[in-house]
Amino acid sequence: MIYMSKDDNKNSNKESIDGNRCEWCGSDPLYIKYHDEEWGKEVTDDNIMFEFLVLESAQAGLSWITILKRREGYRNAFADFDPEKVSKMTEADVEQLVQDSGIIRHRGKIESTITNAQYFLEIQKEFGSFCNYLKTFLPEGKPIINHWKTLEEIPASTPVSVSISKDMKKRGFKFFGPVICYAFLQAVGYVNDHVEMCFFKYRD
Repeated sequence: MIYMSKDDNKNSNKESIDGNRCEWCGSDPLYIKYHDEEWGKEVTDDNIMFEFLVLESAQAGLSWITILKRREGYRNAFADFDPEKVSKMTEADVEQLVQDSGIIRHRGKIESTITNAQYFLEIQKEFGSFCNYLKTFLPEGKPIINHWKTLEEIPASTPVSVSISKDMKKRGFKFFGPVICYAFLQAVGYVNDHVEMCFFKYRD
């Protein structure tokens, strides 16, 4: 019988978790924390929904880690992700934000964040919440749990993300195509795409 100290047990558990985590987060501590604590966990708060809408829209054409590293910059730039406040931002605010090194200084994305906030509020009025709106596209209104064995099996978009993206485009949203939409659904847990062997697939 091999005796293991508490430290040995901790190290063994850590190695077990590290060996059973979605490979896309690699070894970057920020990525790992995001994967373990947020990605794929169902969001029920509209303000958090709006936060991910802002961040995912900003990601268009870029890597997610690029945006994740600027998350606090976006929080400061866009009123702690308060859609009411963001919807009232002006051209003067845009001019200030295109000089803000804490975010991606893309005028089109900055302007669309403001207009997207306005459309976000309209959806809230129509459906009661943005969460309610998204659930109208989900089977039985529940998050989709996939059972991929490898990262290679996970699609870039799906018919659901195409439908949501099309509807949101009709409503005026920008920088929210089917691929960005699918990444958004994964982030807010309306699609659970943790691979089957991932330690965090079914953890709340």
